[in-house]
Amino acid sequence: MSHLVRYSRWVWWRIKKNPGTQNREIQVSSFSTAAAEEEKPAPPGPPPPIRVSVTESAGRGVFATRRIGAGDLIHTAKPLLTHPSLSANNAACYFCLRKLTPGESQGQTVAFCGQDCKEKAKVFYDVEAKADWAAFDEYCRTQGLKYPLLVKRLACMVLSGAAAADSLDILQPAYLTPEMVLQMQEGFGLLRSSFSKANIADEQMTFLTNQWYNGVLARLRINAFRIELAMGSYGDLLASASACVEAEAAVGNAVYMLPSFYNHDCDPNAHIVWIDNANARLKALHDVEADEELRICYIDAGMDRDARQNILLQGFGFKCNCLRCLSGD
Repeated sequence: MSHLVRYSRWVWWRIKKNPGTQNREIQVSSFSTAAAEEEKPAPPGPPPPIRVSVTESAGRGVFATRRIGAGDLIHTAKPLLTHPSLSANNAACYFCLRKLTPGESQGQTVAFCGQDCKEKAKVFYDVEAKADWAAFDEYCRTQGLKYPLLVKRLACMVLSGAAAADSLDILQPAYLTPEMVLQMQEGFGLLRSSFSKANIADEQMTFLTNQWYNGVLARLRINAFRIELAMGSYGDLLASASACVEAEAAVGNAVYMLPSFYNHDCDPNAHIVWIDNANARLKALHDVEADEELRICYIDAGMDRDARQNILLQGFGFKCNCLRCLSGD
């Protein structure tokens, strides 16, 4: 389960197929705010040129409301939940996942990139810091799991009053086999035990049931994104499509609302980019016409057809019938 997350190396696949795309000039749409890249307040702009509607065969989807040009920034999205990988706990900001220098982390178990993130993290960290997570983290580490870490963070947010227990219910859940549910028992027990040992009252944990835990994991299974940072300036990244592949670094996982409504295609017309933190940027890969559905690639688009079909079926529960797969490519 741990390796089945949404991420796309479509840009790399496309570069190999069409080398000329590397140096293509990128035009950013009018609602992209350069000031936002500098973490400064930006004046409000027009809404993103998209709408969420029901598709004929894949549930909800994201559609263009007007023509979007190749390379345009469609919209940005802040994560609902983030968590660094256990190996990056002291190498990435515990809130925004920005990579830290050794001086910034200073050997701490967890660290923040600044006071702003430290303050924002209070929505979960004040509760989280009360408990001993050694057993829970070891369980995740030895089993190669990362989604339970996101469940832990959501549970802390619910306990602090910063989130509702059903805040992810709008997202599509994956199908869980009885074997999967059985395997989740240990994680649920360790999570609840950690809170109980931290003297969190039972009446505060009424939401924290086995059913809730499994339900959140089922949604994270097909809606979580692996965060791969390009670690370059926004302009530099867009000037060279290969930058997000050559310099990427996976630092953790995150879940979003709007990006989770994008359906899959092995030949996508949109791509998610992370520059230096978990804030996502959705970018058009080629021209998109009004009312056309915007699709991303959930997996490594450079794999062959059989490998893509197998991972999508096993990890996401569907057989891909996109034009690329149907053509045998």
